[in-house]
Amino acid sequence: MLLLRAACKRKLFFPFAPILLFLTFTHPVAYGGKVLVFPHDGSHWVNMKVLVKELHSRGHSVTVVRAPDSWYISETSPFYTSITVDAAGGADEDFFRSFISEVIHIKRGVASWPAWTARFALDMELKEKFSEMHRKVCEMVVKMLENKEFVRSLRDVKYDVVLTDPANGGGVILAHFLKLPLVFNVRWTVHGEAHFAIAPSPLSYVPFPVSELTDNMTFSERVKNVFVYAMRMYLYKQVVGAHYSILCGRYFGPDVDYFSLFQAADLWLMRVDFVFEFPRPTMPNVVYMGGFQCKPAIPLPQDLEDFVQSSGEHGVIIMSLGTLVEELPHDLADEIAAAFAQLPQKVIWRHKGDRPATLGNNTLLVDWMPQNDLLGHAKTKVFISHGGTNGIYEAIYHGTPIVGIPIVFDQADNLSRIKAKGVAKVVDISMLDQNLFGNILQEVLHEPSYRTNMQRLSRLHRDTPMKPMDSAIFWIEFVMRHKGAAHLRTDSYKMPWYSYHSVDVMLFLLTVALLIVIIFAAFIKCVCFRVCYRRKIKSD
Repeated sequence: MLLLRAACKRKLFFPFAPILLFLTFTHPVAYGGKVLVFPHDGSHWVNMKVLVKELHSRGHSVTVVRAPDSWYISETSPFYTSITVDAAGGADEDFFRSFISEVIHIKRGVASWPAWTARFALDMELKEKFSEMHRKVCEMVVKMLENKEFVRSLRDVKYDVVLTDPANGGGVILAHFLKLPLVFNVRWTVHGEAHFAIAPSPLSYVPFPVSELTDNMTFSERVKNVFVYAMRMYLYKQVVGAHYSILCGRYFGPDVDYFSLFQAADLWLMRVDFVFEFPRPTMPNVVYMGGFQCKPAIPLPQDLEDFVQSSGEHGVIIMSLGTLVEELPHDLADEIAAAFAQLPQKVIWRHKGDRPATLGNNTLLVDWMPQNDLLGHAKTKVFISHGGTNGIYEAIYHGTPIVGIPIVFDQADNLSRIKAKGVAKVVDISMLDQNLFGNILQEVLHEPSYRTNMQRLSRLHRDTPMKPMDSAIFWIEFVMRHKGAAHLRTDSYKMPWYSYHSVDVMLFLLTVALLIVIIFAAFIKCVCFRVCYRRKIKSD
């Protein structure tokens, strides 16, 4: 402003003075905050990295806490400064690779077992692996908080906010220890799906993830929903409860419940859109940003474009089972390749294993593919996916129908939700063979409703007043500007369960009602006794 006044006094650039004044008073002042990020490794980092890059581009200083054995999170980056803690993070590449291989082995081995038996076997595998992972996360947090110099250095920076993925609890503990506002980049917490941690979730019409149900349940499905909810809540407590409870007792006292620290987060940036999620209750501090990582397609590399164009009128099918699955068992890969070989379409398959013996000339194997750009290509007909959230939203964004092959985590439930919208078919990996897979592909390719329904979802997803990314960044900056968002956060989590569910109120009202009935009955009895007594006296 001083320079502007000086320029006006000297009559420099006088014709542009009104324009400069207009821009000065209408353009918001940039605020460069300091963001401390405690991410979750693996594919979750793909989401977090998108937010980190956007925060950096808007002038914020970002610091990322990582472990030396981090799989995805690089130590050096132009978008953030890293702090490498000398402790194992618990979620390195070997951990996930061995876990996924074991899950595939279990799924294919129990194909003839009852569904509940297969689910139990998978749950036990998940319990053991993830208990170990959370134990290592807690050890990493202890390593940080017991280092006085490290803690002092964090306090000296004077961060404005902690941004974390609550799939592990490290960032939650760190934020409360440093007394900083807490923002979640979330769909899952250590205690299950995020809505169930913060929002009313009536099991009568809100399907619990992994139940693979819809919001329109029969009586037997509602029974299943309650049963799955109870079993999973018990499992989550078994997996993480002991580890984080010890940590909370050590740093916050024995009366602090670790789950209440999650519920006390200022803001929940939910990676969900209601074209995917079923309608349900929510809360004021939940901001929906499903599909925030999606963007318009850009031209493909020339060699890939040439292959796509060679498909002619038949088009292209793309297949990726995510970053956790690099190769499939040989016999399974052969079945998939044989099904592809029978198609007139060209196929681009992200596959790092041995070349399948049945691979046809129409199939191109690649180590990596520009998935978003291929999904947005006019010749792409079908996306074969494991059901990861990122891939599903990219398919929705570009209007490409899906054939799903779920393997682990929330993938089966994700695919069941979009199957209910009429945009996908799902095949169980334990049942997959050439004929079944080929028939499902033919149905999605040639039944127009799959593409029509997906394009409708795409229009709904895109028709918003603000882009999901802009909304996410606005609310992160809101929390930084106002040192939290306590006015949006309910304190219901501080209530004991019997108060939250009004059990004490109902017992009080029942007691009052019972007393009234007793008093009324006693009064009637007394009146009857007096009437009878008077009649007896008269008769005597």
